Amino acid sequence: MTAEQIAGTLSDRFGGKIRASLPNDKHPRVHVDAADWLPIAEFLHGEPSLKLDWLQCLSGLWSFDHRHGIAVKAFCPRNNPRFPSVARLWSAADWQEREAFDMFGIVFDGHPDLRRILCADDWEGFPLLKDYVFPREYHGIPASVELDWQQKPDYPQGHV
Repeated sequence: MTAEQIAGTLSDRFGGKIRASLPNDKHPRVHVDAADWLPIAEFLHGEPSLKLDWLQCLSGLWSFDHRHGIAVKAFCPRNNPRFPSVARLWSAADWQEREAFDMFGIVFDGHPDLRRILCADDWEGFPLLKDYVFPREYHGIPASVELDWQQKPDYPQGHV
């Protein structure tokens, strides 16, 4: 199927739960609300004509059998980032959801082991949020170095 056909199948099945459909964009995708993600994911995974059996990343899906794919962009409120976990559908989501939790603070309800995967267990905050302030130290170890942005190091001739 083409991305347009996949998007059409989703619109036919889920109607108004598909907030936007952009199958002809540079990155073909549909937009959904986080609350609607799980039934859509189950359909994408289980529907024989789609059989999107590979979670490329948290938004990209691919079918090895049918050689087609599409992305799903799901939206949630910034002040309460929650999604239903899809780790039971795609095993790769186990790691990817943990990474999104660790870096952005997104909670994946129903995840089998939602805990930090990149930062230390006692790390405070979520480093990839736009308003995150990196700590000056972590357990007495300097964790950031502030430089005057106007200072330029003296590099040898010919180096950047």
